[in-house]
Amino acid sequence: MKRRTWLLGTTAGVGALLVGWAALPQRSRLGIANLMAPGEGDFALNGWIRILPEGGVVLAMPRSEMGQGVHTALAQLAAEELDVPLSSVRIEQAGWDAIYGNVAMLYGFLPFHPRDEEREDGFGRVKAGRWLVGKIGRELGINATGGSSSVADAWDVVRLAAATARASLVGAASLRWRLPVEDLLVVDGFVTHSSGKRASYGALARAAAATPPGRVELKDRKTWQVIGRAAPRLDLPAKVNGQACFGMDVRLPGMRYAALRLAPTLGGAPGRIDASAALAMPGVERLVQLPAYAGSSAGFAVVAANYWQARQAAQAVEVDWRPGPWAALDSTAIARELEEAVRSREGFTFYSQGDAEASARDGGARTLEAWYSAPFLAHATLEPMNATARVDGGRVEVWAPTQVPQPCREAAARVAGVPVDKVELHVTLLGGGFGRRLEVDYVAQAVRVAMDVPGVPVQLIWSREEDTAHDFYRPMHVARVRATLDGQGRPVGLQIRSAGDAISPRWMERALPAFAGPVDLPDKTGSEGLFDQPYGFRHQRIEHVFTHTGVPVGYWRSVGHSHNAFFLESFIDEIAAELRQDALALRRDLLRESPRHLAVLNLAAERAGWDRIPPVAGRARGVALHESFGSIVAQVLEVSLAGGMPRVHRVVCAIDCGTAVNPQIVAQQMEGAVVFGLTAALHGRVDIRNGAVQQRNFTDYRMLRLAAAPVVETYIVASDRAPGGVGEPGVPPVAPALAAALFKLTGQRRRTLPLADLA
Repeated sequence: MKRRTWLLGTTAGVGALLVGWAALPQRSRLGIANLMAPGEGDFALNGWIRILPEGGVVLAMPRSEMGQGVHTALAQLAAEELDVPLSSVRIEQAGWDAIYGNVAMLYGFLPFHPRDEEREDGFGRVKAGRWLVGKIGRELGINATGGSSSVADAWDVVRLAAATARASLVGAASLRWRLPVEDLLVVDGFVTHSSGKRASYGALARAAAATPPGRVELKDRKTWQVIGRAAPRLDLPAKVNGQACFGMDVRLPGMRYAALRLAPTLGGAPGRIDASAALAMPGVERLVQLPAYAGSSAGFAVVAANYWQARQAAQAVEVDWRPGPWAALDSTAIARELEEAVRSREGFTFYSQGDAEASARDGGARTLEAWYSAPFLAHATLEPMNATARVDGGRVEVWAPTQVPQPCREAAARVAGVPVDKVELHVTLLGGGFGRRLEVDYVAQAVRVAMDVPGVPVQLIWSREEDTAHDFYRPMHVARVRATLDGQGRPVGLQIRSAGDAISPRWMERALPAFAGPVDLPDKTGSEGLFDQPYGFRHQRIEHVFTHTGVPVGYWRSVGHSHNAFFLESFIDEIAAELRQDALALRRDLLRESPRHLAVLNLAAERAGWDRIPPVAGRARGVALHESFGSIVAQVLEVSLAGGMPRVHRVVCAIDCGTAVNPQIVAQQMEGAVVFGLTAALHGRVDIRNGAVQQRNFTDYRMLRLAAAPVVETYIVASDRAPGGVGEPGVPPVAPALAAALFKLTGQRRRTLPLADLA
């Protein structure tokens, strides 16, 4: 009895502590000045902003640049609030304090309908969930670049940090000149007064560092000069003149190179190894065995004076491979298993409204049903996996193109057996991420190799073949979609049951093992884009059956939206065909209570001439609409067939991404997303036979060629909302719009990706 009383008392005490913690204000993310490394003669004014002697601004940059323009967009936020030209802002890698964690990305894991918060009256479950996740995110400080969340996360904190610094600079001038703060202005990095007094930020920085900011106000939107305007990208000059440093560009004195080979079957490992011939080759120094780090297969690496020597030697190693536990994996069998899971198992219900099953039993009602599927996909980043590491005297230094600096440091520390504060990480530019560089396997491998050559930096480079055959793939998904049409032919009910592997628990096991739990929780990525769709079906039931096939799965650009948009939007087209309605007209009817979505759809249709200008002979148009990562995108594709192959000529894209910080970057991201989405929609598939991935290089994992790239027109809806995502939302509508156009051309309904093979 005493033990029971003690347990109850402890539980109550912990509960009280949690309630008390939850009631505290959220931790400030401004940070303190000493979080930024000082330079000669400059002064940090908080954890984000440092002022240089000549008056320039240094912005702490916690996000990775992988072509999405985030370094420029965040610099624009700082430049706006500090009233300096964008060219005056420099960036440097942020440190590891929790203020740099990506809180907005964690919001994206909450399984709420986008309009749930708008419907709430007061502090409901959505606002409570966001409050709690916000507090946890500020404490954990998980620094990651993903989920199209970088600008959304920085929107408040970077502007506030810059505005706070501006207030301190103006306050310092006020004290120096003995003039009221209200009488001072800031213009192009100078504090001025009508009397002619003028001082640069550099001249005021020392005093500003000791001056409390006083009242801090963000600039009125009407006065913006930088935000909302096209501006040249800060990373462009270095990429043009060759000074940009990607992971594979790292060069250090005495550096060695390593090439690896991993077990050909997923989860396999090397058995007997004969490296005698390889070690006798010129420049070859050693072979290092690699355990199965962070979800990878096991293998080995060969270290040599240059990469080509290492690559040739690795291929010369004779090895007996052990197949491992997943040697029987077969993607065709997995597809059948997923379909059976949909037929026989109830899934987790992400959203339910009305009574979808009862609506299907109403007199006069009829049901329309279709099955859809999407294959495993590889990331195929232009720059294959690589990292450089040096291990010496209990310290580890790593150079890596990564989306997750903090988990990379922790992985390096685990492998080397040192405290994490003994790991120094330099984040390089990324030659493509798309979610693949949310993983840490390649960093762990580089550190393990470097441990065998103490004090010598080693650059580990994966070949394209290893990169394709040992990815963390977009999971295969299958979906059964049903609609109920009432006696008047109106769509009133929607039931969707999908099946596929959960991504988030698997990723946490690999990248955040300290936070990975023993039980899988429902993973929003399985049903996102289905349960949170905007169409006005009165009765809905959206569920997902979570599976665990054994195939290593990971986040892939647009994640669940990338295939779920194909399922849902293709089915909307099928409903329109069943009702003999125009696909655009049906969507307009179903979006009567979703004005933002309707506005985006109408903008794309109007710019494409959907209602006004018929396509030229031999071409057809398809339309699709999708919301993801806080942004709404509609696309109209104009398509023809040439020699039996689809050819996309024109893509008209409309987007409501809230405030467009840099419209030029938004347009660039839509163009890149269209090419990425077309590559996947036309050609993308990974086949697994006997536990081995069959695709190896771009010869059999095809990319869209330059000659096949369409003209992309982007139109941005003006908005006063906070920014949504841009890097990922342009991908999901591509495949369904393409499929809709192909149906008009061929009369065949394509429900399985990819779409290029029309035989």
